[in-house]
Amino acid sequence: MGITITEAAAERIRGYMERRGKGVGLRLAVRNTGCSGYAYAIDYADEVGPDDVVFEANGAKLVVDRESLKLLDGTEVDYVREGLNEGFRFNNPNVKATCGCGESFTV
Repeated sequence: MGITITEAAAERIRGYMERRGKGVGLRLAVRNTGCSGYAYAIDYADEVGPDDVVFEANGAKLVVDRESLKLLDGTEVDYVREGLNEGFRFNNPNVKATCGCGESFTV
């Protein structure tokens, strides 16, 4: 299945990369943290390692390590604006529950 990137997310990723001026794309990972067990982590990817998988759409790249991919497989990455708030939204079919604050999840 992999990971899909919406046009809105791709536009935001391209913008981040253009402003930064270097790097391969953004790195998406899952970390053990939060009250529900896991949380999404996004950072810049300056290189692609041997355990990484690259997903590309509309000129934007997401780099994901294979361990995180086990929990992210099938996820759609979107970028949304709701009122004054904006950010990446992860539509992850593997999530069983989220915490009350929405920052962490269980699988």
